Amino acid sequence: MLAIDTNVVVRCLVDEDPEQCRRARSFVSAQAVFLPITVLLETEWVLRGVFGFERNNTVAALRKFVSLPTVVLEAGYAALDACDWAERGMDFADALHLASSAHCDAFVSFDKGLAKAAGKVGGVKVRAP
Repeated sequence: MLAIDTNVVVRCLVDEDPEQCRRARSFVSAQAVFLPITVLLETEWVLRGVFGFERNNTVAALRKFVSLPTVVLEAGYAALDACDWAERGMDFADALHLASSAHCDAFVSFDKGLAKAAGKVGGVKVRAP
């Protein structure tokens, strides 16, 4: 199995460069590919920050990509929880941090906004150090 980088995922989702888009889609559809959770996080940032996707459109694009039958997603449950929480208003990176920490007693942060958002979505408890 081969792992893919953010630029391959973005080319599958955004038709900015038609030739690279065609090549990326063909590659991903031809075999199983591994999607590291760090690539998922960076892809969200690129779609939102570089291409100006709105939050819900970004999460919808990520869900569409990770649901492809050839995509093997690292920490799949955490990634899907993060998508759910982002759709409910939480920052995607924060949601992914929390979802990846579900096995822990709490997530420690000085970010009061994160603690409030986590409380609203019922994620991992966030507390100050």
